[in-house]
Amino acid sequence: MGDASKDQLTEGLARVCARAGLDEPTGLTRLTGGATMESWHFFSGECGFVLRRAPSLEFMEGRPFGHDVEAAIIRAAGAASVTAPRVIAVLEPDDGIGSGFVMGALPGTPNPKEILEFEGAGALLKGAARDLARIHSIKPGDAPDVVPVMDYREAIAELKAQFEEAGGDRPIIALGLKWMEDNCLDPCEPVLIHGDYRMGNLLAEPGKLAGVLDWELAHFGDPHEDLAFGCMAVWRFHRYDRPALGLGSLEDYFAAYEAQSGRKVDRTRFRYWLIHRTVWWALGCLRMARVWRSGEDRMLERVVISRRTSENELDLLMLLEEDAPEEERAKRVELTEPSPQVGEATDGELALAVSEWLAGVKDRFEGHDKFQWAVACNALGMISRHNAAAIPGFENAPLAQRILSGDANLADQGLLEELRKAILATIMQDVPKYPALAVARQKWIGDD
Repeated sequence: MGDASKDQLTEGLARVCARAGLDEPTGLTRLTGGATMESWHFFSGECGFVLRRAPSLEFMEGRPFGHDVEAAIIRAAGAASVTAPRVIAVLEPDDGIGSGFVMGALPGTPNPKEILEFEGAGALLKGAARDLARIHSIKPGDAPDVVPVMDYREAIAELKAQFEEAGGDRPIIALGLKWMEDNCLDPCEPVLIHGDYRMGNLLAEPGKLAGVLDWELAHFGDPHEDLAFGCMAVWRFHRYDRPALGLGSLEDYFAAYEAQSGRKVDRTRFRYWLIHRTVWWALGCLRMARVWRSGEDRMLERVVISRRTSENELDLLMLLEEDAPEEERAKRVELTEPSPQVGEATDGELALAVSEWLAGVKDRFEGHDKFQWAVACNALGMISRHNAAAIPGFENAPLAQRILSGDANLADQGLLEELRKAILATIMQDVPKYPALAVARQKWIGDD
């Protein structure tokens, strides 16, 4: 049902609504965003609801649990007073619209750009800490038995397997994997982990948390994993200066969480999970290209996200270099300026021309199509800036393998300098407006 039409979805939803005692669905509209699952808003009577569904049944294969279990986890979170949606019904095969569930629509916006400009960021940060503490109050036995308990070593081994499957040729990711192996934590008492607790999955109104969404990655494990994931630089969006969810300071976030949970935040465990989940998301971005190539989901956003791996590599290198020798960290990077173009138009210039044309027809798109328009413009921008010759041997499988084996590390003379140069050249092509890039340039080059 990955290619289900709007009419087919409406017909299937009518069957779901009838089973749940609701009126016929009206006004079905695809919501923007959603890198994995689809979300559709509709009305039943005067009340709003959201259909969350997989893009295809094949897309659900190999996942640790299905939408029925995710729905049960959300219900358990609601019972723990988490600001979670109310699940109305889980899709059944006879509904004919695939795998998913229907939940009540909540107020607020999930748009990080809007949320991070709200007044009352401190109150919202406290609300996020409160709900996270409530999630972490849920223990094994309070949720379905099939919800997995994370084995830290096994998780690292799975990431290494993903790395090799993706080519095994990214030295910075290799550094992260090796660091994780060398610094793996001892297990702690497991609690429910949301697994994707960050801006983009939180609904908010000014100064108020309105909802916690997207529970498909839930598992039992270390509470520091959730704390760290939302504080990754990539999820702070344009508020790099506010390290806690893009809303405030780590000190305020930790204090609010400790007050609500009665649990002390361990900075060492927090840093471990910050590095672990940065590696995890880097490999998740790379995996998007494989999903697209396989035909499981041909959504445009997937191939674009795959090229945002460099964001995570930049963040990862800035985290890992804290352990490098001072003399290596003190070295400055010099970048080579590209030569001016002459002669016929290059492939990049053709892509830029198409992008400029698309800018003139932006107003012809609305809803999810407008979101896809923005993704298409990002893709064309990446093509227009691409210059393989400007990246000095970054995708280097032999170096990555030497790092994994322990034969190379950031204490080696000149390695940190070369990796800095390579990732700067890469991200300046892929995502030149990424906020962490300006920070890295100031730190590594000396830009004002």
